[in-house]
Amino acid sequence: MKHTMKGLLGAVAMIAFTLPAYAADITVDLAGEPSSLDPHLQWNPDSYYVYRNIFDNLLTRSNAGEIVPQIATSWTQLSETELELTIREGVTFHDGSSLTPEDVVFSVKRITDPEFGSPQLGQFNQITDAKVVDGNKVVLTTAGAYPALMAQLVKLSIVPQKVVEAMGKDAFNAAPVGSGPYKFNDWSRGVAVSLTRNDAYWGDAGPFDNATFRAVPDAATRVADLLAGTADLVVSIDADAGAQLSSNADVKLLSAPTERVGYMGLNLDKAPFNDLDMRKAASLAIDRLGITEGLLQAGEVPVSQMATPAHFGYSADLPLFDFDPEKAKQLTSAKADLAATPIELATAPVFDQRIVQAVQQMLNDVGFNVSISMTDMPTYLGIVRSEPSENSELSFGRWSCACQDADGIIYPTLHSDSAWSRVNLPEIDALLEEARVSLDPAVRQAAYDKVNEMVRENYYLLPMYQAAVLYGAAADLEFDPTANESMFLNRMSIVE
Repeated sequence: MKHTMKGLLGAVAMIAFTLPAYAADITVDLAGEPSSLDPHLQWNPDSYYVYRNIFDNLLTRSNAGEIVPQIATSWTQLSETELELTIREGVTFHDGSSLTPEDVVFSVKRITDPEFGSPQLGQFNQITDAKVVDGNKVVLTTAGAYPALMAQLVKLSIVPQKVVEAMGKDAFNAAPVGSGPYKFNDWSRGVAVSLTRNDAYWGDAGPFDNATFRAVPDAATRVADLLAGTADLVVSIDADAGAQLSSNADVKLLSAPTERVGYMGLNLDKAPFNDLDMRKAASLAIDRLGITEGLLQAGEVPVSQMATPAHFGYSADLPLFDFDPEKAKQLTSAKADLAATPIELATAPVFDQRIVQAVQQMLNDVGFNVSISMTDMPTYLGIVRSEPSENSELSFGRWSCACQDADGIIYPTLHSDSAWSRVNLPEIDALLEEARVSLDPAVRQAAYDKVNEMVRENYYLLPMYQAAVLYGAAADLEFDPTANESMFLNRMSIVE
């Protein structure tokens, strides 16, 4: 941990017992540059790590995973479709203006406006209205009963209406104004984002005067930075790097199982994966256990669905996918012309390229023709959200909703109205909609069981593993990793 001398407390400090005051700065190496600092736009990890410290959300989760107050101090379910939230008073944005219930309503309506085009729309589009009542209360109305609403609201950041409207969407993204424990300072594109502590913050103050989030795509460089003391916290490291850090007393390895699913996305509208046999062959070719135990080795486990045991809606009895490369070869040989179709596998530096390369090799070994297309994260996100004709044939992704409810992971990746989904099946849509609005947990679970079974039988997506997260940290940095992969600076501390 780097320290900056603020100065001597007095002239007598040189000859007396008074010690100089120190204030810590923190440098965090990310795998990539944030694609957005507007919390209503992208929600990928490198963006979320940064902007979550700039903004407060309606609700948040404790490190133990419990939903707890943030901008909303309490809440009451008025009916199946109405939730009343009491808004915290005395909160100010970084420009000095007060955070009001009107800002909450504006934030809700902004992220749920289809014309705004938030990639997070599918997680909030059950909200049909928001209005201020009784001074400091806000009532949210949903299209129907929505049991996942509270879990989704932990991700809904509050933005200042007047600032957003005055600056416009692009300018606000470039210089965001929030109410969180850290204020935006500078964004050197392609290099780093810097924040400064918000000394007027209503909640727990951050322990660092300044925070710098650097884009360092190469994992080995991130580890080298930590070992050299030029970084205090590094993300997205693998088990080999973890073993290296474990033997060094100046640093430490931090880990946690997550609710994130690593998966292969398939373009169902293009050859070869518009063919069931080709999708099945691709799945049979992927050695999920070999990837988790041979490559990752950090606690990841294979999964058979777009959910983990951390999610409500996980189907515990669904069998894992088979690994049978010989059967895969039989399927590709029977349709050799189709299997030989050039396949672009889209990826970005934030992902573990050992996995991407292993999948490429496994697929090519059974007769496919796969090439890797590496782009920066914003470009990658544009590709995987594009129209089928412009989308890649194959993509590697890792999805987490930080909500621990299948609605936040299965709905956006499988429902036809989601830009992330390549699936367009009325039966799946109907089941996901039923699970989204029923207040009966048994009804919801039954719907998710059917969806998970259909996806597995038809290989609409190829789930691979439940991810674990590994961080490298300076020895004097206290940081508790969580399943939702949040990085709250004001929940960290320094041990001298």
